[in-house]
Amino acid sequence: MATAETRDGVLEVPVVDIGAFDDGTEADRDAVAAAVDRAARTVGFMQVVGHGIPQTTLDAFTAATDAFFSRDLAEKSTYRCPPGVNRGYTPPKAESLANSLGLTSAADLFEAFNIGAQAADFPGLALDETDYGLNPWPDVPGFRAGVEAWFAAAQGVARTMTRVFGRALGLGEEYLAQFTSHSIDVLRMINYRLPAADAELEPDQVGMGAHTDYGIVTVLWADDVPGLEILDDRAGTAGRWHPVRPAPGALLVNLGDALARWTNDQWISTMHRVAVPRIDGVLVPRRSAAFFHDGNPDAVIAPLPTCVDATHPARYGPVTVAAHLRAKLAGSRGGTLAEGAGREAARLTGSRPDTPHSSE
Repeated sequence: MATAETRDGVLEVPVVDIGAFDDGTEADRDAVAAAVDRAARTVGFMQVVGHGIPQTTLDAFTAATDAFFSRDLAEKSTYRCPPGVNRGYTPPKAESLANSLGLTSAADLFEAFNIGAQAADFPGLALDETDYGLNPWPDVPGFRAGVEAWFAAAQGVARTMTRVFGRALGLGEEYLAQFTSHSIDVLRMINYRLPAADAELEPDQVGMGAHTDYGIVTVLWADDVPGLEILDDRAGTAGRWHPVRPAPGALLVNLGDALARWTNDQWISTMHRVAVPRIDGVLVPRRSAAFFHDGNPDAVIAPLPTCVDATHPARYGPVTVAAHLRAKLAGSRGGTLAEGAGREAARLTGSRPDTPHSSE
């Protein structure tokens, strides 16, 4: 069992084998759904194996991203997109993820490149390119092929997970399809472009600031290098940061804010960050790739019928996926402190609101 170890104890990040979900018996499918439900209610993260992605697909993908990130900054910056377009290159220190919580922080150290679903991928639908955007493809041999193959593979895992979620929530495996038929899916390739090993960093500067993910589910590949940390705050205090390393062959899967809202906070959108990667006190390189399965822009996020009753009234008012994502991205990428994020920000300060907030 993969664990996140701290000085004060052990936080378990469960390993879930999803291989039997498509190929197993009804009992097997129920067992997978039950394991995911437990992880979603207690940690919000899980280590997913049995995903079926070949090593050759991963090798081609990492070779492609390494080739791009090794280019000089001036060349990479030609693929930078204007504010409000969630595609293309982001240079180091251009974002502060904590802004998405309405909190100020030093600029994050990472650089990234985003590609995602385009309006043309859904012929017959009049989709707004503000939400989908065009992918700028770098002139790097093998980049597009390697990245598109990984995008398709990670998307397949995300869609399997949404079917598991529907079963786990007692709504049926196809229930969430109504919210994901033309999902705003984005793949973010991340390189922790660090200064010299002995460099002085700004106070509280990190690789990537504390944040929750915004959509339904995130499928994360990462190097087996220290950095990723998740916040243990289930008891209602500020909690402690727990380092997490990927299990061999596993993808880290975590839930986003949209799914937490849909489940009326019965499932957890876990606060996480990436500390400056260090081994034996020395700054080291780290790579990751996060696939965000965020839902249809016109889908309305409101607590699901199986997650609301007299004892658990709705904690959130309705909001569209598009409006929710734009508010979050305006914070992390646009430099505008997000409003209405008090519930999330309180996880870092230790003061959790006592009453529901319909505007959050």
